[in-house]
Amino acid sequence: MCTSKSKLIAAVLLAAAALPLHAPTTMAANSNLFRDYIGAIFNGVQFSDVPINPDVEFDYILAFVIDYSTETDPPSPTNGQFSIFWQDSVLTPSAVAAIKQSNPNVRVAVSLGGATVNNSPVFFNVTSIDSWVQNAVSSLTTIIQQYNLDGIDIDYEQFQEDPATFAECIGRLVTTLKSNGVIKFASVAPFADADVQSHYQALWSSYGISVVDYINFQFYAYDASTTAEQYVNYFDEQMANYPGGNILASFTTAPTTTSVPVDTALSACQTLQSQGKLYGIFVWAADYSKDQGFKYETQAQALLANST
Repeated sequence: MCTSKSKLIAAVLLAAAALPLHAPTTMAANSNLFRDYIGAIFNGVQFSDVPINPDVEFDYILAFVIDYSTETDPPSPTNGQFSIFWQDSVLTPSAVAAIKQSNPNVRVAVSLGGATVNNSPVFFNVTSIDSWVQNAVSSLTTIIQQYNLDGIDIDYEQFQEDPATFAECIGRLVTTLKSNGVIKFASVAPFADADVQSHYQALWSSYGISVVDYINFQFYAYDASTTAEQYVNYFDEQMANYPGGNILASFTTAPTTTSVPVDTALSACQTLQSQGKLYGIFVWAADYSKDQGFKYETQAQALLANST
């Protein structure tokens, strides 16, 4: 993820009471969806470390699976054959089972892509649309079923393919995984960069809410001088860019002086909630929050618990 991405390693929901847990809606509104990325920093953070408010719907998002091989130097793309790059010695299948069993409001997803692998950039790169989709469906199905995951998140941030190719690959991937019953939901994680936006907006234009249930927009990647009022304006801009989308507010707990401060983001979230637009909040990332005692996760969940 970008923290401007702190640079990762460097430096939607209640439409009706009868709907199932986390069911996506077609119009953004206040909801109690909270999401937390986890696993990318390899500092031993566990699911059970993070406080879980029973009055929110809680998604963990494992970061990352990447279709790159580290058997070459630099790492090389593998055309949709995904491998695990989170700390899987800690965040294991049994750990997924345990956290879901003890917290019925928890789901676990996995994010695809990210910014870097072994300090080299990750690019969306395909040999052909058909072969990439075939490989991605196969490799992701194996991982998702092994870990009993519920959904996927798309976080490619650099591209060697045009927006139409990206849209067709991701659209077909998610459509196939959903129709096969492998996943229940999918999200995307764009940020305010022209090339990034062109790719994700092409996906939205071609597939929209039939494929993308949540938009984890990286609002924290705006400048550190951003005010709460400006944050709300940026949120409104993304509502226009992804019409009808379930857009989540966000903040980063990574140590950075270049991203939107957490207190500013939480203030903006209060405003969005008062305007009936706070569909949810996501955090990058639990790994960084560990040293802070997860205080901001606690604050964000308390706010969301009052959303519905």
